Amino acid sequence: MKPLILTMGDPTGIGPELILKALLAGELDPFADRLLVAGDAGVLARASAPFAVAARFEPEDDGTGRLWLADRSLPVRVLSRLDAGRLVPGCPDAACGAAMAAYVEWAVAACRRGEAAGMVTCPISKAAMQAAGIPFPGHTELLAERCGVEKVVMMLAGARLKVCLVTTHLAYREVPARLSREEILATLRIVDRSLRRQFGLERPRLAVAALNPHAGEDGLFGDEEKRIIVPALEEARAAGIDARGPFPPDTLFYFAARGDCDAVICMYHDQGLIPLKLLHFEDAVNVTLGLPIVRTSVDHGTAYDLVGTGKANTASLLAAIRMAEQMTRNS
Repeated sequence: MKPLILTMGDPTGIGPELILKALLAGELDPFADRLLVAGDAGVLARASAPFAVAARFEPEDDGTGRLWLADRSLPVRVLSRLDAGRLVPGCPDAACGAAMAAYVEWAVAACRRGEAAGMVTCPISKAAMQAAGIPFPGHTELLAERCGVEKVVMMLAGARLKVCLVTTHLAYREVPARLSREEILATLRIVDRSLRRQFGLERPRLAVAALNPHAGEDGLFGDEEKRIIVPALEEARAAGIDARGPFPPDTLFYFAARGDCDAVICMYHDQGLIPLKLLHFEDAVNVTLGLPIVRTSVDHGTAYDLVGTGKANTASLLAAIRMAEQMTRNS
């Protein structure tokens, strides 16, 4: 059985601790024969400090080994050898940035070679990656470039709600200018194809949110609905995609959360993330749609304030692993 690669993320962030906490609690037992951690054995061992039981690493000759915590263990592919004792939570340097990029690069390559079924990522520091000379603002852009894909879609998902974003990290004033019929249509196509292939939906029901209040009120509050969104929807439906809308966002999410659609297509970041996090603050999953590989991620950052406390919640990590398992079964 091909492994799921779990990248450790920022060596000074919460990723290593989450992995160890889930391991010690037995939460990774259902995936014990699938997971392969890509990271740093010394950093992982140090992350056991809050749990009153010391981790130990048993190396092997091929760059891998097993990390033991009490009577449970995980295989680790050692891709960096940082001086764990000198690392300070929340203070990643360029070496940390290079290391966290190396974990992701190795996982992508393994997936593309067919040696791994998919990858799950712990959070990284974008600033540290930039300091290391990695010319990408985050995971998504790095993954898209390494996979040779121009367009991907960020989906945030929980059991009750899935939201997919046409635009992502933009100032709100820039959103209308970045929307176009082509961009919305491309998003609809990627989401429809991904939900069919990786989530097993025969005919995904996509609900498209309007940009303006009351869906523009027939042009009174803006014309983006008539000028951009409706033409994209008409073309999508002509191509066999079950895409409906544009719906006023202030009512759409109520119906979406009760199951009237399979995913909501949102025009901008907070339009989708506010309702998503209201329902799934602890257990949401970040999924990159449109890649030739399976990639899921925790839906939170490096949580520097929680490093070393043992208090971080593992729910999003476990949900990301479960979703990656589901997607690989359907692919």
